[in-house]
Amino acid sequence: MKIHKFISFTLIYLLAAFANDISGQVSNQKKSTLIYKFDIKEEIAPPVWHKTRKAFTEARSLKADIILIHMNTYGGMLESADSIRTTILQSPIPVWVFIDNNAASAGALISIACDSIYMRAGANIGAATVVDQSGKPLPDKYQSYMRSMMRSTAESTGRNPDIAQGMVDSRIRIEGITDTGRVITFTTSEALKYGFCNSEASTIEEILRIARVHNYRIVEQELTVADSIITFLTNPVVSGILIMLIIGGIYFELQTPGIGFPLAAAVVGALLYFAPLYIEGLASNWEILVFVIGVILVIIELFAIPGFGVAGISGLVLIVTGLTLSMIDNVGFDFTGVPMKGVVISFFIVIIASFASLVSSFFLTRKLFGSHTMFGDLALLSTQQSGEGYISADSHYKEMQGKTGLAYSILRPAGKVEIDGEVFDAVADSGYIEKGENVVVRGYENAQLIVRKS
Repeated sequence: MKIHKFISFTLIYLLAAFANDISGQVSNQKKSTLIYKFDIKEEIAPPVWHKTRKAFTEARSLKADIILIHMNTYGGMLESADSIRTTILQSPIPVWVFIDNNAASAGALISIACDSIYMRAGANIGAATVVDQSGKPLPDKYQSYMRSMMRSTAESTGRNPDIAQGMVDSRIRIEGITDTGRVITFTTSEALKYGFCNSEASTIEEILRIARVHNYRIVEQELTVADSIITFLTNPVVSGILIMLIIGGIYFELQTPGIGFPLAAAVVGALLYFAPLYIEGLASNWEILVFVIGVILVIIELFAIPGFGVAGISGLVLIVTGLTLSMIDNVGFDFTGVPMKGVVISFFIVIIASFASLVSSFFLTRKLFGSHTMFGDLALLSTQQSGEGYISADSHYKEMQGKTGLAYSILRPAGKVEIDGEVFDAVADSGYIEKGENVVVRGYENAQLIVRKS
């Protein structure tokens, strides 16, 4: 009897264990794999870094099982690529990339950081030499940094580090793969052969079938209107235009008395420039403060201190510093991990945009307020009343040549002067003239007196 009970209990236990196992398998089969997908199909730049950071944040919140990047890019900015690469390497969620035609330069760096690489037939990966805007390779210090990043990234993901740095440096020779003088660029079949591609695939569905992921759900990234605006405003070209608006607005405001449209344009430009960078965590409070202090110093130099000295030069330096650092992903005064190329590019964007703005503003000022132009009469924008001492007779203007008087307002370079109790529109022939200073009339053109300090 005891033997029968023992056998019965044993059979019941085994049946229960078997049932639990079957139930677990069915449950696992029903559980779908969540795949978060986003695209990198444009130049690698701050907008792509914004999109990537948002993607990884959403993938973690959704508890995604896989992050899939659909890539087709010729490369772009190294500092943005480095930030994306670091995010991928530190991700607890496996990251796959599907190279749909191209993963060149910065795109190759990002791809090598991924856990799995899939490529379409006819696709390419490599050619990661650091070049300038004209396509000319930069000095070796830039290549050295890129080589080390490619090598360390390949080591982290179990790929051949020598091949990875051979994608940067044409001097590296790898027997059977490349001769000296040629950087490495792999086709799909070559990438498969040397471990830089897991499999060839034509679609994402084929990738999942190859990876034996049968029960899955794909969530694609959807950018909001706010994301699209931030992406647009953080584009380097747009940032350069906004810098031109800021500098040009300040310049024009300093040329005209009172507060008007140029200052409003400069303020709007500054808000559009700094706000998205602040939201993205690039621009810090102190960097914006540096810019504001710089503007204040320049204004003090122009209005309170004769000439242009320490305050003015310091103000210009602080303006450039604030605009430049706001574009860089530094933490306070810690620039660890910030590529020098990124700093240089940001600096030159600010310098070139500022220079272009000043030059265009200068010529536009000459058009509006200066001489030798058919638009010189546009300088007079207010109604002139004879009771206030204004006159309009050209012959009388011509008679003023050689006479002396006082600056009725600040001339920067346009303004008004008072001669023999009468007020005239005038423009300084050079520099600016403070209100109340003695002036002498040098000439007359386009309903304006040309004056200089006497």
